Amino acid sequence: MDDIAEFALRMGDNALVLGHRVSEWCGHAPALEEDIALANTALDLIGQARMWLELAGEHLGRTADQLAFTRDAWDFRNLLLVEQPNRDFGVTMTRQFLFDAFHLPLLTALSGSSSPRVAEIALKSAKEATYHLDRSRATVVALGDGTPESHARMRDALDILWPYSGEAFLADDLDTRLVEAGIAPDPSSLRAEWERTVTSALAEATLDAPGSGFFHQGGRDGSRHTEHLGHILTEMQFLQRAYPGAAW
Repeated sequence: MDDIAEFALRMGDNALVLGHRVSEWCGHAPALEEDIALANTALDLIGQARMWLELAGEHLGRTADQLAFTRDAWDFRNLLLVEQPNRDFGVTMTRQFLFDAFHLPLLTALSGSSSPRVAEIALKSAKEATYHLDRSRATVVALGDGTPESHARMRDALDILWPYSGEAFLADDLDTRLVEAGIAPDPSSLRAEWERTVTSALAEATLDAPGSGFFHQGGRDGSRHTEHLGHILTEMQFLQRAYPGAAW
């Protein structure tokens, strides 16, 4: 697999899996406004996933639908963070914020990629990611600095999700080649901005970041996923698995 295809799968799988996770709130959110906002966020992410998977598919001789609906879990390249269960609204928005704080700087950097296609997709996606970060940050602050119940739930959400947040900044051989080719930034170079964004928001939310420096990894290269991804794919891929090649 060439480097552009592998990188596009990483970007597309992040957006696809998180988009599916967020879409699970449709009709179940705690308020109508949140229901609409979460549905729009999911649509944005799935739209981004389609663009990235189409790019990957051009290099692999497959369609975006085939990549989304016929690959097995070990072929996915998403961060472990995005496949974590929704649990409650606090976990959902904390997961979204931790991802958005990484995603927007990454897309901003990719807007200057030496690959015109990568730059084009990133530039379009960054506009949506700007809104996603603004909203998820505001929600984390409001819930963290809200009632004793909401504060406790946000503290628990951080404890659950924090060990998955550091994987995004771990570079491998693919990242090294992408940096050398001017296609993508070194993931570690994005960490300082992520930490500033997260630290600032948590301070306003009267929350403390967990002290653990341990982070799970393996999702970006497909060597390890949690059991949650299999459950996602069972639901998301059911139609194509049951009726191969089915189309509307």
